[in-house]
Amino acid sequence: MDSDLIWAALALMLVFEGLFPLLAPRGWRATFERIMSLRDGQLRFFGMCSVVLGLVLLWFLY
Repeated sequence: MDSDLIWAALALMLVFEGLFPLLAPRGWRATFERIMSLRDGQLRFFGMCSVVLGLVLLWFLY
């Protein structure tokens, strides 16, 4: 895998991560507060879903 592709993917991830707090800071803060109230198991479940979805998308793309 080309290292430029990895850096481009990281840069794109940072752009997406920064859009919500940039465009809707109050909504982002409220969402973050709700996330902080989740139990560890719930956070792990959402993390697992995110990883699986990302891997499935990569599988379909490559």
